[in-house]
Amino acid sequence: MNDAATGHMTDFDPGAPAPTKDTMQRNGGDLVVETLTALGAKTVFGIPGQHALGLFDALSRSPLHFVSSRVENNSAFAADGYSRATGEVGVLFLSTGPGALTALAGLQEAYATGVPMIVVASQIPLEGLGARRKGMLHQLDDQKASAANVTKSQRLIQHASGIPSAIQDAWTEAVSSPQGPVWVEVPQNVLLDPIFVPAVEDALAEPFDNPPRVELVREAVKWLTDAKRPAIVAGGGTRRGRAEASLLSIAEKLNAPVVCTPGGNGSFPWNHELSLQSWMEDRYVTEVLEDADVLVVVGSSLGEVSSNYFTMEPRGRIIQIDAEPRVLESNRPALGIRADAGQALSALDEALDASLSADADWHGSTPQAVVAETLAKVQARLDEQDLTLERKFMADIREAVPADMQTFWDMTISAYWGWSCWDSRDGEFHSAQGAGGLGYGFPAAIGGALGLQSQGKPARVLAVAGDGSSMYSISELATAKQHNAPVTWLIVDDGGYGILREYMVGAFGKATHTELARPDFVKLAEAFGVPARRVAPEEVGDALRAGFAADGPNVVVVDVLLKMFGPTHLDI
Repeated sequence: MNDAATGHMTDFDPGAPAPTKDTMQRNGGDLVVETLTALGAKTVFGIPGQHALGLFDALSRSPLHFVSSRVENNSAFAADGYSRATGEVGVLFLSTGPGALTALAGLQEAYATGVPMIVVASQIPLEGLGARRKGMLHQLDDQKASAANVTKSQRLIQHASGIPSAIQDAWTEAVSSPQGPVWVEVPQNVLLDPIFVPAVEDALAEPFDNPPRVELVREAVKWLTDAKRPAIVAGGGTRRGRAEASLLSIAEKLNAPVVCTPGGNGSFPWNHELSLQSWMEDRYVTEVLEDADVLVVVGSSLGEVSSNYFTMEPRGRIIQIDAEPRVLESNRPALGIRADAGQALSALDEALDASLSADADWHGSTPQAVVAETLAKVQARLDEQDLTLERKFMADIREAVPADMQTFWDMTISAYWGWSCWDSRDGEFHSAQGAGGLGYGFPAAIGGALGLQSQGKPARVLAVAGDGSSMYSISELATAKQHNAPVTWLIVDDGGYGILREYMVGAFGKATHTELARPDFVKLAEAFGVPARRVAPEEVGDALRAGFAADGPNVVVVDVLLKMFGPTHLDI
């Protein structure tokens, strides 16, 4: 019989055949996948689990494509990469307890970087929540509390009838700036019990409007109108807010040099005469930003990397634009404008006079001359540091990668170089600099490639990792093979945690426990049925081009010890 208070069927026989839409005795799992489908989801990442079986059974009756990773953390990275590559919301299904907890490090990256995701985690049955007396498998005292540090919000759904609205609200929150992952929990019995809730036919989730306050825009325009040496830092929020066109217009109106953070890479033309590119960790670039009389910071906290490790000391005023209120003035006093970067820069662009560019004066030099001189100093400093191998290696990769290819970078020395020197051209640059966890590159690339493939776009992507970080996600070779993901994985093998080795030698004169025993990556990849080859550093370009021309996943391994550049010419 039906319990009117809950909308569930009572006396449910767990051994009975799964209800189908034909019998109209659907379950809560059907409501989850129907709502996600109605909201526009196409792909789901995750791993099945005991309490989540209702979700996965419902997938068999839905058009959603499921990608099963081998570790939940990698599922989170894959959903993250899918979202970044496609501009769509990533969807992640998690099982209870260990499965949910294992995904948290991946969600930290999405949360730190503002990647919109819906995370649907199963739970033990309602009757066991908050009670240790049941001693249920996978049980946690408060599972959603575990996700509180790495998701925008957390919801527990206790009745099937509440599933569509809860997921629609979660989707709205995920896509509203500041974007990020949202956690939804559904207990096992809510997923499994038959229901009479009608099938979900449509769902709408529009992002909340987040425009800048009028008086703040007016004040910012005053500052910029009076400025002689304006400069701009373009962070990841610039890309998330799709503010590239407004940024270009404002920079040209102000005659303002622009530098992109790693997250903002690609938001400003690399070879523009006002582009300081992405040399955020270079002291010469830091000096330009310090000398600006008005520094506009868009979608960045001026945190560790974007302040050159907190060495930057701006002498002028700062205008900081960010959708996350906790970021504003968190590191520097500023005129804080809480707004979506796209809406804020559009408002500034409309209000600024196009004739302002004539007023720029950098101590008798033009901004264009300052930019050219600064970049020349950067290159001259690199020339002095015996970095021929590293610079050629990065240049060879850049030359081999097609202009429109998206790239995914793990936390490795190559990525640290990429943060500063990678021209993303018509593609996109994605790295794990938000939270800095290892293992991001390959699973994120799998998600990105499969997402682009579903959109009918050029799907081949590049993943770059070190030998240490590769071991975090090596099991995903099976995922890549199973789904024939068009990913070329470049593994830079230097025998250990290279960047940590360098940090320790620099700090203590020696490295401790950074050296690693590792597998033969070529043989290991081949054991998964994935083609692989090992090449010398000077052969990396040709090897990548061959990988890009192939079908499905492939691996290129390079044995090379790379060094980081010294970012400064001063003792600071």
